[in-house]
This record gives sequence, structure tokens and C-alpha cells, in this order.
Amino acid sequence: MILAGGGSTRMGRAKAGLRLGRCTLLGHARALAAELGLPCRVQTQDDTPSQGPLGGVATALRRAQVERVLFLGCDMPFLTADFTRRILAVEAESVFASVKGTVGFPFVLSPVVLPKVEVQLKTGRRSLQRLATRMRARRIRVLATEAAQLQNLNTPADLAAARKTVACVGVGF
Repeated sequence: MILAGGGSTRMGRAKAGLRLGRCTLLGHARALAAELGLPCRVQTQDDTPSQGPLGGVATALRRAQVERVLFLGCDMPFLTADFTRRILAVEAESVFASVKGTVGFPFVLSPVVLPKVEVQLKTGRRSLQRLATRMRARRIRVLATEAAQLQNLNTPADLAAARKTVACVGVGF
């Protein structure tokens, strides 16, 4: 599931359609799912709008017809299949990437955790950190050599820096 329905307030416009190299940001996430051999759905509207990523997570879990859902953000174009496979390899109801103790995308959740997500939404606590703690999620430590691929593009400055990186390194984007 690619979450692509956020407000993008820091970016000032929807991120999914922004271009980085030859693809849109959404296109990079779709390409990753294809490389992993996974069916891909894009979540652009939430059942409970204005709830941040947790609203999209709840919506996706309500509609899931699989045992586990991989969640990708549409704003992480450098994420690799190798790292994502590490997350997918862990058989647990909840698995998060963790950088210095902070969790984030990508992550995997089983629909059985939906009640915990819904309780958290009802209490107004939209934090993925709190959710991971509450669920006692498995955390996959991100190695220093992997950290750059977890960069998400939240601001025009982030996007500009990513474009320079892609241009300088000649990445085949």
C-alpha cells in the first residue's frame, strides 16, 4: 500500500505527482513494489481525513484482504528492494524500520492490529511512534549505510537537494 493522500503542507502541493528524474515520486514507489513482485494499491483518500499517516493506515487495513500489508510512503524515492525485503522477511504482526529508536516507513502491519490503530485514532494520538510502542512492534534497525535511502521528501528544499543528488550521481531515475 502506497500512502499518497496526505496534505503535503510542508511541500505546498501534492507530492505524488512531483518528478524526480524520469518518474514521479509515486512512480518510484510503484516501481519498488513491482521490483518486489508485490501487488500495489495507492491510498489517496482516507476514511478519516486529516489524521496523518495513521488515517491512511486504518483505511488500508479495513480494506485489506491479505495477511500482511507493506506500507510505503510516496515520498521516499531512494528506498531499495533489498532493504524492504529485510522488513518483509520478519514474520510478525507489526514490523517497522527503525533509525536510532525512531520508527517510520517502510513498515508492515497485519489487519489484526486494526483495533489498536482505531483506538489510537479515537484518542487523537496519530503518532506512528506511539503505535509501534503500543503494539510492541518488531523494529528492524537501519544500518548507517542504509539511512540515506529512508530520506523522505517533505519540503521544496528536500526535493531540490534530491534532484541535485540524482543529477550528480547519474542515478538511473
